Amino acid sequence: MIQTRHTIAPLVAVLLIPAVALAQMGGSPNTPVPAGTYKVDSHHTLAAFAINHLGFNDFFAVIPNATGTLVLDPANPAADTLDVTLPAAAISTTNSVLDGELREPDWLGVARYPDIHFTATKVTQTGARTAHIDGNLTLHGVTRPIALDATFGGAGENPMTKRFTIGFSATGTFKRSDFGVTKYVPLIGDDIHLMLTAAFEKQD
Repeated sequence: MIQTRHTIAPLVAVLLIPAVALAQMGGSPNTPVPAGTYKVDSHHTLAAFAINHLGFNDFFAVIPNATGTLVLDPANPAADTLDVTLPAAAISTTNSVLDGELREPDWLGVARYPDIHFTATKVTQTGARTAHIDGNLTLHGVTRPIALDATFGGAGENPMTKRFTIGFSATGTFKRSDFGVTKYVPLIGDDIHLMLTAAFEKQD
């Protein structure tokens, strides 16, 4: 739950940074993570959804431009909080006709329900770099519990922004019918497979 907005200027900047310096910057899974409040890096956070299409293949949609916060305490993961919002109208399948259909009331109903919202209720560490996240998903005006399995990617100073950044990926599955989105079930799959990649910047 990736939109990348590169411009010529930062690309040139990367090319001008010596390779040795680059090796000392950026993310690493071994970098200690300080406790604190982190804000979603909207430019490098993306939610992807997969749904089965007529029993033939899985089809994908993505939603960029996430916002939200993560309050993190590595010494006490159970106290961590996560709150992320996705703008439903930003959904993209790369097909403008299908995108328009998905914004209609029978699907996401973006005019009435502009946001998709996830709030963590419990974080359980399952490994050195993994965690199980229980939370509530609000979609199409309905709130239901879902679970995510998260993997820590890395941490460190972002060489572009100079801000301390951490990254995660996460996966989960839910039934769209639980949220009142029943159009074409079961012809179009009920199970939604959710994949998230997220970057968070530490706030001063």
